[in-house]
Amino acid sequence: MAALPAALLAVAAVCAGDAAARTFPFGARTRAVNDLGNQFVPFHAHLWDLLHGRAGGGVLLNWRSGYGTSLLPDLGTYLTSPFALLVAVFPRERIDLAVYVVTALKPGAAAAAMAVVLLRQRRGPRWGAAVLGAAYALCGWAVVEAAYNPMWLDGLIAFPLLCLVVEWVREGRRTVLGPVVVALCWAANFYTAYMATLGAGLVLLVRITVGAGAGRAGCGERGSGGVAGRGTGAVLGRAVLTVLLGVGLAAPVLVPVFLGSRHAYPGWTRRFEAAEWADVAARVLPVTYSFFTPALFLGAGALLLAAALPFHRAVAGRERGGWCALAAGVVLSAQWEPTHLVWHVFATPNGSPYRQTFVLAGVVVMAAWTGVAAGGWPGWRPLLGGAAVLGAVAAGAAGSALVSGAAYGLFGGAALVAVAGVLLLRAGAGPVRGAGSGREALSEAGPRGDGRWGAGALRRAGGGRRSPRGAGLRGARRGAGLRGVRRGAGLRGVRRGAGHGRRVLRRAGGLLLAGTVVVPGAATTAYADRERPARLDHYPSWGAAHDVRAAAVRGADGWPGHRTEPGRPQLTGNDPLLVGGQGAAYYSSHTPEVWTRTLAALGGGWTSHGRSLQSLDNPVTDALFAVGARWRDGRLVWNAQRLPLVTVRPSNPRELRYGASAFRNQELLLGSRVYGLPSDGVCPVGHEVFAWAPDFTGTARLGGGRPVELRGGLPKRRAAMTPLGVQRVAGARVEWRGRGAVPGGSVGCLDRALLGEAVARLRAGAAVDVRVDGDRVEARLAPGARGVAVLAAPRIAGWRCEGRPAGEHLGLVAVRVPPGARSVSCAFRTPGLRAGAAAGALAVAGLVVAGFALRPPGPAGPAGPAGVARPAGVARPAGPTGAAGMAGASGVAAPAGVVRAVGAVRAVGARLRRARRPYATKTSPAHHRAVSRERGGAA
Repeated sequence: MAALPAALLAVAAVCAGDAAARTFPFGARTRAVNDLGNQFVPFHAHLWDLLHGRAGGGVLLNWRSGYGTSLLPDLGTYLTSPFALLVAVFPRERIDLAVYVVTALKPGAAAAAMAVVLLRQRRGPRWGAAVLGAAYALCGWAVVEAAYNPMWLDGLIAFPLLCLVVEWVREGRRTVLGPVVVALCWAANFYTAYMATLGAGLVLLVRITVGAGAGRAGCGERGSGGVAGRGTGAVLGRAVLTVLLGVGLAAPVLVPVFLGSRHAYPGWTRRFEAAEWADVAARVLPVTYSFFTPALFLGAGALLLAAALPFHRAVAGRERGGWCALAAGVVLSAQWEPTHLVWHVFATPNGSPYRQTFVLAGVVVMAAWTGVAAGGWPGWRPLLGGAAVLGAVAAGAAGSALVSGAAYGLFGGAALVAVAGVLLLRAGAGPVRGAGSGREALSEAGPRGDGRWGAGALRRAGGGRRSPRGAGLRGARRGAGLRGVRRGAGLRGVRRGAGHGRRVLRRAGGLLLAGTVVVPGAATTAYADRERPARLDHYPSWGAAHDVRAAAVRGADGWPGHRTEPGRPQLTGNDPLLVGGQGAAYYSSHTPEVWTRTLAALGGGWTSHGRSLQSLDNPVTDALFAVGARWRDGRLVWNAQRLPLVTVRPSNPRELRYGASAFRNQELLLGSRVYGLPSDGVCPVGHEVFAWAPDFTGTARLGGGRPVELRGGLPKRRAAMTPLGVQRVAGARVEWRGRGAVPGGSVGCLDRALLGEAVARLRAGAAVDVRVDGDRVEARLAPGARGVAVLAAPRIAGWRCEGRPAGEHLGLVAVRVPPGARSVSCAFRTPGLRAGAAAGALAVAGLVVAGFALRPPGPAGPAGPAGVARPAGVARPAGPTGAAGMAGASGVAAPAGVVRAVGAVRAVGARLRRARRPYATKTSPAHHRAVSRERGGAA
């Protein structure tokens, strides 16, 4: 098996790099940078709560974040990977370790999948497939960029899986399993699965162009030989149908995610700018880091084998040209804006603009494998050509500021070791020459001679066609460790005792080749671990501070009677998911536009261009949103001036809209005046002072009080309204120190007495009982209630009240109270859920139909080896023979399952008969002669 060693190499390299950098869990350095600490750890913590029944809601509505947001789009974006379920087996306080384990296992799965698909494309040395699979999983994109975006690693797994589906499509097999694999890839992460699908489509075109129609003879190309409908049109049709059915099966996840993105705040948009070619060349080298250039690093062994392919004359020219053209085309497409937009779903991403780089890594690995499997380990001439290509890349990187002496040293040393390893593997492969005229290509027999380790298929250097005996190397002479290399194929005799020496060479070469992948991969992982915290925002791993806050929030929980705000200062952008409670903070790709604008109008702050909303520490908004307890400055603070979750407001004939002042907007939503806005910025003694300057960056201080930091800088950051304390000295002013605009009316003076009166008036007519059951809210109203019932939750798409789409009151859910009504009820249904379920059901029906319509033909009878169709024009034998005889005189063919069962019984009988022969012992020479005679007769 090549999959297991590939996975072990990849996981070992990742863990070794993290350990060398002293990064969590191997040291004190945090790895929770950027979206990893802000999104993925909190979302996985919420998944833990869901799996253990402690989330306080269902899978449709998230009551913890943003005062009530749609959960299914977030699940489909961050948590539908099968690996995410592993968090359930860890303690909740070890959620950082759980996410690390998930992140480390995904490269292992990608390496295993790539090793499997390489051997599926073409038989070859299994250790070579394992090393190349590990090289793919340890590419620069995976260890530098995707390491802190675990959902992207699902695309790293999806690409080889979809290439495996490509092989099934070419062969006309797995008509049901193929769409299921596509569905799993798209459901795990649709964004990178889209890129992987494009890449797999390009691989299919190359496979059709250079390898279609090649049968399974020997150890060479694995193609569609013998399967009906193998024409190019039929293959492309099956491919399109497979993708459509797979995407349809994933529609219950994809459609809500798509609509959630449409309803999200637009965030940051930027125009694509191609990277400098010197920087592109520099990123091929190990231990480099940059946010806006493609991480093209790949293990030196894989790069050398891929670079040697154009010079490897033992490989057919069409294959060399096809794979080299594909690799070059993917590189160029990353630098051209129209194709860049195609790769990224027609929108330049907010962050790294080269998120499709893993597809290029996969293509380069497949090109390297084509050279090894089709022509054997390359010799001096192709290796020198490949080394020259790598030297040219290194020379091109000289003009970049991203490279260092360490990068050049590691790259050059690994390349030299790779050359030595490949030469040792070639020497240990037992090269032989095939029969026939002209120059012959060397081929590898493999350690056991059955093609399981060797490329096996002899090819002529002139055209790349198989030798006349193209069934691989069979019939090795006794004692050489090779089975079945036949003298009739014209192969040189193998001396007795040479097998052991060649095994030693192969093992030494294999270890060297693996080292050229693992060592640079671990070094690049460690380098990125050190660079990320210095360049990106970072957050602490779960520790004592988390324990204290989580315990306090859990102890104050009174939902749905009141909300408990995890408060400020925030640990992450998703504290309500991480430590519990029900807060305003929320950071997601699906942050609703209505909530971003509503919270900003009320004085809220944000980062990440409006996608990461911050908790708003303000008595008025706490009263409006039923916040009964809040974490503030290291302790829990209770709030008695709060409203229930559902209040009743008087009907207003005109539409209410927010204005420019956050203070006046809060009063508009409350329905009463509670702030004073002094023109000179001086509040009356006894009033609470609040500062509001969204674009200001610096500090604000009331008189000689403690300075409070504001972090503005629109549109990237918006400073939240901030309390400065109580005005105790007459005439004390607010001092601003920093940069940015301070608007008029930036100081508000809150009168707590007026706030208490306003809350009491609203509470008198509010709901007397509110019940929340997952995605449904029921409120029992006070007698004589009339007007508009307002639910303290953002009016996101999907809310329905009393069987109709819910109304809106200043950004919140609202429903008109009918005369005499004693209760109201509202329910949330994720937009697109029904449409996605319908599309999924239609895809299931199509999958069933396709499973029968596209099922490959069964066995054709006894006129040839099992699984080989009878040539056209050859009549069926007259009498019933073997399994076909089970059809009887009626001529009805036996079921395929019965035929296979009979074949299995006959095989067992044949083994038993051989076992009864007096000379058929595995230690006797007579046994080997008998097996050779039987194989010769079968051939």
